[in-house]
Amino acid sequence: MPQHEYWKGHIRLSLVTFPVRLYPAVTESEKIRLHKYDKETGQRIHYQNINEEGEVVEADDIVKGYEYEKGAFIPIEDEEIEKLRLESTHTIDLVQFADLSSIDPIYFDNPYYVSPDNKLAQEAYVTIRDALKKSKKVAIGQVVIANRERIVALKACRRGLILETLRYNYEVRKAEQYFEDIPSNAESEKDQIDLALELIKRKSGDFDPTKFKDLYQEGLKEIIEAKMEKRAPRVKSEKKPTEKVISIMDALRKSLAQSKEGKISESKAESTPKKAAPKKPAAKKKITKKKQAA
Repeated sequence: MPQHEYWKGHIRLSLVTFPVRLYPAVTESEKIRLHKYDKETGQRIHYQNINEEGEVVEADDIVKGYEYEKGAFIPIEDEEIEKLRLESTHTIDLVQFADLSSIDPIYFDNPYYVSPDNKLAQEAYVTIRDALKKSKKVAIGQVVIANRERIVALKACRRGLILETLRYNYEVRKAEQYFEDIPSNAESEKDQIDLALELIKRKSGDFDPTKFKDLYQEGLKEIIEAKMEKRAPRVKSEKKPTEKVISIMDALRKSLAQSKEGKISESKAESTPKKAAPKKPAAKKKITKKKQAA
């Protein structure tokens, strides 16, 4: 049973409207979070709203505003912000369809699973899902979520739909300024590209997120468990730094050699028949003090 919905409303495509619920597709609840404590008393540290003079300000005396120059601001009331919202804050209007490849991944923000709100909505829901699958398109729209007007992309996902919020153009920094030192006519040598392509080919495969571990979280968990059990943490030793390689060609050749050795060792391990585990000797019964005395 999924958790409580994050948002509830309608999806509208022209004259087709059906109710849906959004659920966050990602979670950080499993992450270990550290807090601040008073080391003398063990009490949790909390924060207060204070002004620049260090005085505590009550919640009723706090207003939002825009600082247009140092020490001067224009107050903005909640009622004024309310008027800026979309006409309907509970309807996702699908206004455009696009190829997924036409959306730069940098614009994708947060994903949400979309579920039909009831059985009556399933027919329209499944129709939109199948149409998106067959057309290989994503639907683009806008909606207000968490008091923010967002661009959204709706796409088919397994048996259902997934909605992803998109960043606005002004939120994304332009890449050109970060790559301006790279000459426009810079090209790699053909031999280098061929070696890189071969390395890519050998290391290619379907993405499996279970193969990747969050080493920081695992290490943090081990430290906490070790402290609770009053033992030394079993921290994995750092990998030895690889030897320095002078040229990119040497680096690529050595990388290919390592990749080949890894595949050979894997294939040997798979082909070698596993030896039957030796039978363990029957455990000797412990002699109690009472029997010894007898």
